[in-house]
Amino acid sequence: MVFKAENQGEGRLDWLKWLVALVLLLAGLVGNHYYSEISMPIRTLVWLAVLAIAGFVISRTQKGRWVVEFFRESRGELRKVVWPTREETMQTTLVVAAMVIILALLLWGMDSVLVWLIGWLTGQRG
Repeated sequence: MVFKAENQGEGRLDWLKWLVALVLLLAGLVGNHYYSEISMPIRTLVWLAVLAIAGFVISRTQKGRWVVEFFRESRGELRKVVWPTREETMQTTLVVAAMVIILALLLWGMDSVLVWLIGWLTGQRG
């Protein structure tokens, strides 16, 4: 709530910023189609520049600032994560693979017994 109260005046022109970004993106699409005879690497660089400018304009809106702050905080949280070592990862992977193989063999055996039992009960096997 404090964020909204402080930035109430700044958000009044957000619709204009969104409109500018939309016009930039549409101009990029039309320009990409109109200049289709120009080589693809050049058009790609221009398109990336248009996307960067539109992203910058969007990042200046209230929602854009919120998204930028969210990603900034997310990166900070990722730095706090204790990632497993290579050895721990390999050991865990081997344990999971071994359990998958054991359970697959167990299920295959149970399926074979059930198929044989149903065949014997229905008289299809002698």
